[in-house]
Amino acid sequence: MPAPRPSMSVRALLADPGLGVKLDLLAGEAGLDRIVESSRIQKSGLALVGHFHGITSSRIQIFGQTELSFLHTLDVEDRAKKLRDLFARDLCCVIVTRDARSEGESSAETGFPAVPELVAAAEASGTPLLRSADRSSVTITALHALLDDRLAPRVRMHGVLVDVFGVGVLLTGPSAIGKSECALDLVMRGHRLIADDVVECDFRPPGMIFGMAAHLLRHHLEVRGLGILNVKDLFGVTAIRERKRIDVVIKLVEWSKDVEYDRLGLEDRYHTILGVKVRELVIPVRPGRDMSTILEVAARNELLKNAGHHAAREFFGNLEGALMSGGRRDR
Repeated sequence: MPAPRPSMSVRALLADPGLGVKLDLLAGEAGLDRIVESSRIQKSGLALVGHFHGITSSRIQIFGQTELSFLHTLDVEDRAKKLRDLFARDLCCVIVTRDARSEGESSAETGFPAVPELVAAAEASGTPLLRSADRSSVTITALHALLDDRLAPRVRMHGVLVDVFGVGVLLTGPSAIGKSECALDLVMRGHRLIADDVVECDFRPPGMIFGMAAHLLRHHLEVRGLGILNVKDLFGVTAIRERKRIDVVIKLVEWSKDVEYDRLGLEDRYHTILGVKVRELVIPVRPGRDMSTILEVAARNELLKNAGHHAAREFFGNLEGALMSGGRRDR
């Protein structure tokens, strides 16, 4: 079953401490519980001339200097009709930016333009009308930054996420396979823990998955026989990290003589998280294997692959070339 699509109300947007601009409510208080579902912002210039194609009600609409200057060119009746038509589309929110100033105001002042029909249309339709103290470009950048985080698709995964040589390694596998013990050994070697047991994954454009710990589990690690450990208190702040991009998924499985494991490394496996393919390795666990060393080497090999060096393919390419050269000499 797919995860519910993230959203936030206009009321929550106004109260969010992470918003980098100041927004004031001017009209449409009745619609503060309307839902914002898209992190993309729309400028509504074409809609004011009746072209509504592409206008999405769940996206925040911005009125800047261009839109307001156009409205000032219209007579009162025509202006009121165009605004009524636009606000009738159940818009989640409209923001007027600093660029839109009242007639007679100096450029240093921040004011609301003298367009009473705008306030009337917002109030009549119950659409929140907000004013930003900043310019359109600053306001849009701040809204994108906040909404990209708050509306990012998310999923919870069972596993352990560690930062090994700057590579985000997500350890998965059945319970008691040794994921937390591997993470503890890696921390002892100087690597960093991000999350244990529950990994909160979120999507970021253009196609990256980031992971972090659930709030109550942050900095903690469970090791059977020892109980719950606070890694930050035990090893210091250099042993933890708040979030990290997931670069490779390592699936730990119980070793079985009846299973053929990858011994060449020629074919890439992938694990799909929120629609993004992340490289996956399947590593068998058995007594005597130094799992921490294997995981470190896996991280180093991932760095090489990202740099364009695929050791297995290069080896077999050289081997094939040598065989072909030997065959020609035999002839």
